[in-house]
Amino acid sequence: MVAVSALTKRFGKTLAVDDLTFDVGPGVTGFLGPNGAGKTTTMRILLGLVTPTSGRATIDGRRYGELKEPARRVGAVLEATSVHPGRSAHDHLRVLAVAAGLPRSRPREVLELVDLTDAADRRVGGFSFGMRQRLGLAAALLGDPDVLVLDEPASGLDPEGVHWLRDFLRALGREGRTILVSSHILAEIAQTVDQVVIIDHGRLVVHADIDQLEAQTGAVVHVETPDARRLATLLRSRRAAASVNDDGTLDVRGIAAEEVGRIVRDNAILVTELHTERSTLEDTFLALTGSGPAQEAPGD
Repeated sequence: MVAVSALTKRFGKTLAVDDLTFDVGPGVTGFLGPNGAGKTTTMRILLGLVTPTSGRATIDGRRYGELKEPARRVGAVLEATSVHPGRSAHDHLRVLAVAAGLPRSRPREVLELVDLTDAADRRVGGFSFGMRQRLGLAAALLGDPDVLVLDEPASGLDPEGVHWLRDFLRALGREGRTILVSSHILAEIAQTVDQVVIIDHGRLVVHADIDQLEAQTGAVVHVETPDARRLATLLRSRRAAASVNDDGTLDVRGIAAEEVGRIVRDNAILVTELHTERSTLEDTFLALTGSGPAQEAPGD
């Protein structure tokens, strides 16, 4: 269990995290928010890299610094891996494994997990940014941890790599690991996560299962008709929410497209187009965090 409780962090006059509380368990949780919302600061506090002004961020009830054998409990990717360019991928992971008291066989195993076996003995200086991201993920997995904290792990990956990462994270989640992953690729994260935590200006906006969130946002029936105002009146009489747009089209909520079609038919209303538009995670994200840009915090 990852738990954040009444967490607050100030950098001088900048309030980066503001009384933030949430907890997540096994599965994949998307940690979302605009740039500067406090995501990276929260993750760094969780990993013991930043000291909170107040509140707690714990893993199974303990702060990171209190964990025994932390490499076996938590793995993290916070940025592209910083590795000596002349060192091979295998040698980089071997040094980390020895330092953490892990088996010498583990580097080869995690390189295979992230599809870098063929590049194991290549110098990291020749790696693409996406390959460095995979190497960072391999380092996070060295200790076979139950918890993964990943900040923008899809950054720099090509479409094939993004697809691979989605399947990989979902498979890890099914194994019972707790994965907290931030991303700005909302269409992709919607296909990856089991739940989302959305923050803005350092405060919690929503914490919900992805299916629950999509159900709450619902769908919009879009209608193009020269008789939009009359149709809107009929729909409102049936307790549907109907709004006429500036271009004369009609957006309807709270009623299925089939029922709208029956009302159109029964009242002989001419309709040139009728279709359902479902809200995406991006639509929901923008609606929930549309209060303006957050103030940037150092490193966020």
